[in-house]
Amino acid sequence: MEQARTTHAFSIPVRVYYEDTDAGGVVYYANYLKFFERCRSDWMRALGYDQSQLAREHGIVFVVGGVSLQYLKPARLDDLLSVGLEVEKLGRAQVVLRQYVRRDATDLAVGSVQIVCVDPLKMKSTAIPAWLRQQLESLA
Repeated sequence: MEQARTTHAFSIPVRVYYEDTDAGGVVYYANYLKFFERCRSDWMRALGYDQSQLAREHGIVFVVGGVSLQYLKPARLDDLLSVGLEVEKLGRAQVVLRQYVRRDATDLAVGSVQIVCVDPLKMKSTAIPAWLRQQLESLA
């Protein structure tokens, strides 16, 4: 199923290795979440921040608050995939992302991931800082 793409998308290539698959050579379902996480981490790096820097220098971390995921077609051993995201919604302390795994132009898995800005010392949600919010608003 081909999905419309926004101009504010980000994606990374991911090769499927043996360790990503089950006994049938198909990507194990939980590994799609790992692919999504890699994409989100590389997206933050592309914005100029990494997770440890945000925690160390700014006292914030992003944690997953919720996930909805649909598996449409299997990815297989040695496939070269595109794993991407698009900003769907930006709240005071959260970002909702549409994430996908594609092979060529075919969606294999699509999902919605809610990430929440958290103070790591209190483990409570906190507002996304204005300097980061400004960058994220340009992507929403």
